[in-house]
Amino acid sequence: MKKFVCLITTICTFFTCSCSYSNQSHLIKVNLNEVAHSVFYTPLYVAIEQGYFKEEGIDLSLVTGFGSDKTMTALLSDDADIAFMGPETTIYAYNSGANDQIINFAQLTQRAGNFLISRSNINDFSWADLKGKTVIGGRKGGMPEMVFEYILKQNGLDPSTDLTILQNIDFGSTAAAFSGGQGDFSVEFEPSATILETQNAGYVVASLGVDSGFIPYTAFSAKSSYLEKHPEIIQSLTNALQKGMTYVNTHTAEETAKLIAPQFKEIDLETLTKIITRYSEQNTWNTDLVFEKESYDLLLDVLQESGELSQRPPYDTLINTTFAEKAMEE
Repeated sequence: MKKFVCLITTICTFFTCSCSYSNQSHLIKVNLNEVAHSVFYTPLYVAIEQGYFKEEGIDLSLVTGFGSDKTMTALLSDDADIAFMGPETTIYAYNSGANDQIINFAQLTQRAGNFLISRSNINDFSWADLKGKTVIGGRKGGMPEMVFEYILKQNGLDPSTDLTILQNIDFGSTAAAFSGGQGDFSVEFEPSATILETQNAGYVVASLGVDSGFIPYTAFSAKSSYLEKHPEIIQSLTNALQKGMTYVNTHTAEETAKLIAPQFKEIDLETLTKIITRYSEQNTWNTDLVFEKESYDLLLDVLQESGELSQRPPYDTLINTTFAEKAMEE
């Protein structure tokens, strides 16, 4: 009897292992290149930590490109299947005559994710307060700088004459430059904004995300040929991202922070929670991933105001909402 039981146990163990191996072997490898690794993209990391991509049959390989130009290069050279970056890059590609169009199929953030930092706490800040001041900005043609200049113009300021914008400081070094004494103000992403406040080295006086309006700051994109060849992969990926978005909208900042903490080991849990709270309170993330035409038109306006737009590509040419709309139904 004991031998029989042992035999049954061995058989069951064999089939269990075989099934587990089989399930793992059916995961489809997808290479995703992200423009940066930031709390700003929380729903993506929720989907990773919750195992939503694996639930959808995807073995996701995440690589950080450190710049939309580098992320786009990875996509064009087939080092990446999917790119996660500012959709303005896809517009640049279109206007430069790309043969295999880069299509945006899921929008993750609907506001800019940076903040204006002041050396003193200004309770009644007005953008007019920047007149005659020096501000640490971003690189020319990049979304952070273009959104900043768009806001200035909307508030009656000329970026080239009414203030001095420093654009020669590397993206990752702006907070250190500000705390070291450069500039009267600085435009900072998280976690730099919160860390500067924690160190009493600066104060958040305005949100570029709030003052610029709803703008498609980052989106997932792929070559049109890849979408045509692998629609099921795109759909599965979008489904996983939608689950991540839903989680963020139905859980507290504390719960979300604890979940994605392994993605940001350099940030303590309290600071991480503060950042997610700040982003949530300004509606950084929508409830879905649909890239709306109204947001696209605002993006074109920002590019046009900055002088970076040679022509306005039609919405339907660069945007596909089919996958995001279907993901909402899952």
